Amino acid sequence: MYQKLQKILKDQPPYRLNQAKNAIFKELITNWNQTKSLPKPLQDILNKNYPLDIPHKIIKSSDKKTQKAIVTLFDNLQIEAVLLNYQNRITICISTQVGCPLNCSFCATGKMGFFRNLETKEIVDQVLLFQQLLKDKNNKVDNIVFMGMGEPLLNFDNTLNAIQIINDPKGLGIGQRHISISTAGIIPGIRKLADKSPQINLAISLHAPNNPLRDKLMPINKKYPLDKLIPAIKDYLRKTNRKVMFEYLLIENINDNPKYAYQLIKLLDHPLFFVNLVSYNPTGSYQPSSSQKVTQFKNILLRAGLFTTQRYRFGQDINAACGQLATKKSKE
Repeated sequence: MYQKLQKILKDQPPYRLNQAKNAIFKELITNWNQTKSLPKPLQDILNKNYPLDIPHKIIKSSDKKTQKAIVTLFDNLQIEAVLLNYQNRITICISTQVGCPLNCSFCATGKMGFFRNLETKEIVDQVLLFQQLLKDKNNKVDNIVFMGMGEPLLNFDNTLNAIQIINDPKGLGIGQRHISISTAGIIPGIRKLADKSPQINLAISLHAPNNPLRDKLMPINKKYPLDKLIPAIKDYLRKTNRKVMFEYLLIENINDNPKYAYQLIKLLDHPLFFVNLVSYNPTGSYQPSSSQKVTQFKNILLRAGLFTTQRYRFGQDINAACGQLATKKSKE
């Protein structure tokens, strides 16, 4: 991310690079003229050759708890990122790819097709944008979830490089334990993550407790089936000793039958496994499970001793909820 900035400042004293980074990540400037640490001629050079503006449009939910940023990239492709304002914390959901190659049947992003991976700077810019917007309200981002558009572990290097900058005390200074990566089950990426960033929270998009059903919902399961995925996650636990969250989207008459709850209990037989139930957010394919079925499914898991949470819905009215992120452009 810093190569171009380093090149521009190569003839400057070494401390200028640190001043520039501080202006970006601590002062949260959007124009180089906003910092007092750099001389005016250098500000002009940087504004011309390393502009800081992040072209975007903000859409707010009716309850004001959710903001969706539609970010336009240098090649005019667009991505979406979401701010979720809980009572005691602010979480942002960011993207790692334009579109997604996995084509999960319930996900609007998958229907777009896949365009390209995001560069490190394009990932970090999503966090910077929300930090800049929150600055005037004397607020800040508390948690980051890589649960937006794309599969993070298929853009592993850029995602991990972005996390290093987000985590760096001289960068955005957000601790690894406040960062979560959600994956559809890319086994090689899970193994690499255990070795490189063991304190990051791992979430698995599961959505089915058996291979035949998961094959229909998530084609990636044919490459990384549950009988290989679960052992890989247990290997991850042996290295990290960190809890793993399994996200389970409840879809009417597809995966919400009580028999699937019992299968889920049998599959997730580890004390560091827990389930996060998510009500399906309409993308045109299915219908969400009724509140009665959600409660029934949840109670079966809880009675068996499987720690279970339920995700609160945010941003459905602006298509910012889980599984709804998609820009207008799609691949034919």
